[in-house]
Amino acid sequence: MGFFDGLLGGRAADFDSGSASSNAIELTRRRQTVSLTKQDAATGHLRVNLTWRMRTSDFDGAQRTSLFRHPFKALKPPEVLGHGQSMVNVDLDLGCLFELTDGTKGVVQPLGGYLGDVNAPPYIKLSGDDRFGSASGETMYVNLDHRDAIKRLLVFVYIYDRTPAFDRTHAIVTLYPSNGPRIEIGLDERHPQARSCAVVMIENVKGELIVRREVKFVYGFQGELDRLYGWGLQWGRGYKTKVDR
Repeated sequence: MGFFDGLLGGRAADFDSGSASSNAIELTRRRQTVSLTKQDAATGHLRVNLTWRMRTSDFDGAQRTSLFRHPFKALKPPEVLGHGQSMVNVDLDLGCLFELTDGTKGVVQPLGGYLGDVNAPPYIKLSGDDRFGSASGETMYVNLDHRDAIKRLLVFVYIYDRTPAFDRTHAIVTLYPSNGPRIEIGLDERHPQARSCAVVMIENVKGELIVRREVKFVYGFQGELDRLYGWGLQWGRGYKTKVDR
């Protein structure tokens, strides 16, 4: 959905939006699912984006103490801090476990260079690996024109080979359908030692594409998510390769 689509409305009025002010649906514990099929959004490329930033609460204490010595700092705009390089080394990665209707199972992720293909099975493509949490984040595309070939997709986030720090970051996974408002899932729960999080399940239920919030943190890696959701893949130690942007 482009900028002017959100500004002018377009077909967004036909979409069951949870927030008119932001033109977004936020999946929460109280509202966990939304149907892409019923919203006429089960075609085209579904863009899945991961962004994150440091929690401002980590710096509030230091800022309050400095204001006593420098009261005029209260009039100065807050400094935009880096995404973890100076405070904590965090590298969040976006991945997706997939199961197709023909029984094919696998994973799309930066680790191991499993980047997928948007025009051939599994119809999922990871476009880039953001090592620093930039504004653009990490993006994955799902080709919903081949939705009949998709049984279920589990979008997950994990910390690669760094200090577990989900509690020090504010991460958001956003789904941008071809029609209607975006769908947001925030990872706001505090799990200091967690290394992975199952974020959202996209499932083909009798021809209807259902998006369901998961937000389940685990203390292991992809293998533990696999066991939790019964994927049945074999896992080994992997390493990142250079990803073309």
